[in-house]
Amino acid sequence: MTSNPEQTECMDTDCTNSETTEALLNSKRGEYLFDYHKLMQLAEQQAPHYRNKPPFPHIAFDNFISDAICDALLAGFPEPDPNLQERDNSAYVDEETKQIPAQKNKIGIRNEQEFHPFVRHFLWELQSQSFILFLERLTGIQNLLPDPRLLGAGTHQTLPGGLLRVHADFNVHRIYQLDRRVNLLIYLNKDWQDDYGGHLEIWDRELTACQESILPIAKRCVIFSTSSDTWHGHPHPLTCPEGKMRKSIALYYYTNGRPQEEAQPKHKTLWPKLPHEI
Repeated sequence: MTSNPEQTECMDTDCTNSETTEALLNSKRGEYLFDYHKLMQLAEQQAPHYRNKPPFPHIAFDNFISDAICDALLAGFPEPDPNLQERDNSAYVDEETKQIPAQKNKIGIRNEQEFHPFVRHFLWELQSQSFILFLERLTGIQNLLPDPRLLGAGTHQTLPGGLLRVHADFNVHRIYQLDRRVNLLIYLNKDWQDDYGGHLEIWDRELTACQESILPIAKRCVIFSTSSDTWHGHPHPLTCPEGKMRKSIALYYYTNGRPQEEAQPKHKTLWPKLPHEI
């Protein structure tokens, strides 16, 4: 049976953005925000440091983005509208007594349509082929996949008094059933003082002590491998002034399967009690 061409034509409504389309058609080549030649050199140089860093593979890069990119991201950062909130702040470390909230005053937005075009472009580039090749070279993890659903990712902002307790992330994507392998965080906090808090804490795998504390200053990028015992968070309430927030861009990357020594049954985010709470 043949279809009627008249029935398969597009609707009268033009579903394209004609102004953007014209600009793209007139451009010989789209511009990248990153210099991938330099990024690949950086990955080659820092791969041994990343892969051998205790207590689990991780690294922090300062000035990972330029001042201009940082300013543009801040200018386009979505307002902390609770109506757009897409993070679950209802979890507790002690689910029975509900005395220790797992996170507080944290707003995460992953709906691309709520982002300024520049923020959207930046997120897309962080999920591009070129950027993923950089991550593979750095981490040694091959066949990384981005997450177009941005589960738990996107733009993050924590208000004064907010926190994110030490945790290990969910290990399997609930839609695609892929294994979560790499986290990437880019901080956008200008003039962030040490006494404001919000340090990303890296804990040992046995949860005995914090091994490293990373201040979330603007243009700093943190990348780390994830498994069921890669404990991290910013567990102390922020003491920044009212009107100031801890802002970051977050992206997570996956593979289809993982090394057998890392394999664990599928789990949600794990929120353990810290040593002084037991």
